[in-house]
Amino acid sequence: MQGYILHTQKVKDEDLLVFILTQEYLVKSYRFYGARHPNIMLGHKIDFELVENIKFLPHLRNVIHLGFIWQLNRERLLIWQQFMRLVFTHLKDVDEVESVYFAQLENCAQKFEKQNPKRLIIESYVRILEHEGRLHSELECFVCDERISGEICLVRGFLPAHDSCLNQAGFSHEKIEKLFNTKSTTWLDDIDVERLYQILLEGF
Repeated sequence: MQGYILHTQKVKDEDLLVFILTQEYLVKSYRFYGARHPNIMLGHKIDFELVENIKFLPHLRNVIHLGFIWQLNRERLLIWQQFMRLVFTHLKDVDEVESVYFAQLENCAQKFEKQNPKRLIIESYVRILEHEGRLHSELECFVCDERISGEICLVRGFLPAHDSCLNQAGFSHEKIEKLFNTKSTTWLDDIDVERLYQILLEGF
């Protein structure tokens, strides 16, 4: 079985609770500490086995890291780990998941070395919102329910609003419309990307 480590939590001594996203499940497992065990790190993709335990969580065994070269780049790794925390917070209360979440992590991980990581994450975020039926591509203000024709403000979950309703700087209507329709950040400059990324960090 393969998956991405979304969260780890220390328990007694050096044992860990490990949450792993696979194509179908958010697996909650128990990892016993041992000198011969490979390190468990947030964001790593692993191949693993589960040993079922009737009285407790399944035990995580035979872990093999399926690393990516970009994980040696500290800045990219930190951005990736931020995204893992967001995905975990979003999914932590479920056991079974749809494949879209794993697919988006796979898509990002394969491209993270050569492409702008923040742009990749924004595009995946938009795809996930659309899959969940939460992408407001009709661009109506969530404050006043009126159509937005000028600049667009976005808040957590990329909810759109008039800049006047929120009294803050907005984004170009055309750029946001294209982002929502194409799931591409091609139309955005680096300043827009950084602003969108900061909004994304607030959660799904």
